[in-house]
Amino acid sequence: MILRLAFGSLLARALTVGMTVLAIALSVALFLGVEKVRTGAKSSFADTISGTDLIVGARSGSVQLLLYSVFRIGNATNNVTWESYRDIAAQPQVDWIVPISLGDSHRQFRVMGTTPAFFERYKYRQDRALEVATGAVMADLFDTVIGADVAATLGYAVGDPIVVAHGLASFTQHDDQPFRVSGILAKTGTPVDRTVIVSMEAIEAIHVDWQSGAKIPGRTTPVDAIRQMDLTPQAITAALVGVKSPLQVFALQRAINDYPEEPLLAILPGVALQELWQIVGIAETALTGVSAMVVVTALIGMMATIFSSLNERRREMAIFRAMGARPGTILGLLVLEAVLMAAIGALIGLCLLYIGLAIAQPVVDRAFGLWLPIDAPSLREFWVLLGVVCAGAIVSLVPALRAYRLSLADGMMVKS
Repeated sequence: MILRLAFGSLLARALTVGMTVLAIALSVALFLGVEKVRTGAKSSFADTISGTDLIVGARSGSVQLLLYSVFRIGNATNNVTWESYRDIAAQPQVDWIVPISLGDSHRQFRVMGTTPAFFERYKYRQDRALEVATGAVMADLFDTVIGADVAATLGYAVGDPIVVAHGLASFTQHDDQPFRVSGILAKTGTPVDRTVIVSMEAIEAIHVDWQSGAKIPGRTTPVDAIRQMDLTPQAITAALVGVKSPLQVFALQRAINDYPEEPLLAILPGVALQELWQIVGIAETALTGVSAMVVVTALIGMMATIFSSLNERRREMAIFRAMGARPGTILGLLVLEAVLMAAIGALIGLCLLYIGLAIAQPVVDRAFGLWLPIDAPSLREFWVLLGVVCAGAIVSLVPALRAYRLSLADGMMVKS
């Protein structure tokens, strides 16, 4: 009986109720959408590098090593000698190893020297490999493969020339040895998108006429002569390592950290990523707080709507009382109306969320490399929906208690 009355009352005020339900639906969709983006961003962050067991570099801090080797942020405190790299590669636990050399740049994008094995061994988002969208991997000494963001920002295409600058904020160009874009990588949503990739030999080649970070005055070696040189690197910045068995990871890590020839550091990428996320994770807390305030605002708006309708409904309440309805029935009616509005709004908000995800998922993945999963509502999301309904019931208690206290005489009184 009371449920039928509640539905009838809501239908009688369809426009006002509809606007309130829409506000709740949009706020719930926003809150759950932020949750999806938060979890998707966290997963994408954690999957920036996958399938790599250890990252090796000069001894510093685990987060610092992760930042400059994976995210291209900051600089290494020191390099790793080529002899040490070969010693690590010769360890019986090592299945594969990929060197990385950093230090130069191209118009604010980092230049990374590596081997062709990088394109095979670097994985992101669990097991996804790098894909060349246009062109091919480096075949010549002065070929380069660029990330999707580099190509989009600078308008490069396959075959275009690239001149690398010495250092990160240097006005000195290696213009005597320009590179050619041989390939453009597909969007990954990782720092690879913002990287100019060349061979390890190319890094050595452009520094043939350099010493102690400066170009030797008056010395310019012809490119043909450089191609005939032994361009084996003298040092690298870091290395990505894969082991033959997961059980050997910690033993190899300990052996590298205790390496007697020079101070080295080997880190587990997953552990370092968790440490880094704890540092930057304050942003997700702030974002969740803002979206929660939107839901609270919608619920307060619902309470204001109920309050504003009380004066118009005094006679209705008084008639109910005159027909024998108890004060608790009046209170229950208003609370039930609020619960119905909150529940309908929450369900519509959930539907809007999945419609939005279906539309935005391929666009966001293509533009930002951020994967927003479309899966069944999680237990956390069900608790959010239940919380919205319960909060709707709670905020409706204030106007419901006011209606409860309205007397029959007050409701029937005609005020001039």
